[in-house]
Amino acid sequence: MSRALDGVSSVVHLAAFGSVVESVQDPFENFDVNVRGTLVLLRACAAEGVEKFVFASTGGAIMGNTPPPVDEATLPWPISPYGASKLCGEAYCHAFAGSFGLSVVALRFANVYGPVSDRKEGAVTTFIKRALRREPLVIYGDGTATRDFLYVDDLCYGISAAIDAQVQDEVVHLGSGEGTSIAELARLVLELTDATDTSIQYEEPRRGEVERTFAKPERAAELLGFTASHSLRRGMQKTVEWFVAHGVD
Repeated sequence: MSRALDGVSSVVHLAAFGSVVESVQDPFENFDVNVRGTLVLLRACAAEGVEKFVFASTGGAIMGNTPPPVDEATLPWPISPYGASKLCGEAYCHAFAGSFGLSVVALRFANVYGPVSDRKEGAVTTFIKRALRREPLVIYGDGTATRDFLYVDDLCYGISAAIDAQVQDEVVHLGSGEGTSIAELARLVLELTDATDTSIQYEEPRRGEVERTFAKPERAAELLGFTASHSLRRGMQKTVEWFVAHGVD
C-alpha cells in the first residue's frame, strides 16, 4: 500500500466483500475484507500523508429495519454481517480522523445500478438478465420490501463532490430520497424489456436483507451540493439499453 499511495492526495476506497447474503454465509471473510482491509488502507493513508479518504459505506445494510426515511442522525442498527462490517469501517474512519488528522467522508450508498453492471449482483442486474431471456423474475419475500435506487452517474458525481468538499469527518447518505418496492422494480424491468407477459415468482425472504429503506438527501445537498438527477425510469431505460446493445443476457 505504501508504494501504491506514493504521491497520492485522495483515496476513494470502493473495494469490498459486497454481498449481504454471502456475508451471512461467511461472516469471517466478510470481516477480513471489509474491516481489516479498510484498517490496512487507513493506516497506510495516515503514514503516507494522504489528505482525503472517501469510504464507500452503505445505507440500508447499516440502518437495518429502522423505519424510513433515515438520515445521518438515525441510530445505525445493522442486521447482517455486511452491514456490521461497513459500520465498523465508518468507526475506523472516525478514529483516524481523530487520531491522525486524516480528512474522511463516509458515503452511505443507496442501491447503485446502471450500465456496465453485468457482473454486479443484485435485483436490477438479475431482473434484466432474466427478463431478456424471458425467464420468470424471482422476488424474495412478498415484493413490498423497498430500496433507494441510485443511478451510477449520480453516484460518481457524489463521490467527486466528496473529494472536493471542505469537510474533516463526515457521514453522508447518497440516495434518491425515494423508496421503490421490489415488485415495482420488477414490473418496470418487464415493461422496459418488452417482456410484460413474463411471470414473477415469489420465494421465502433471505436472512440479513433489509425490508424497507430510503434516506433523506438533505445533508448530501448541504455538504456536497449533491442531488440525484436521474429518475428510476430514466436510469433503468439507459441500463436496459446497455444490456441489449452489448448482448448481455
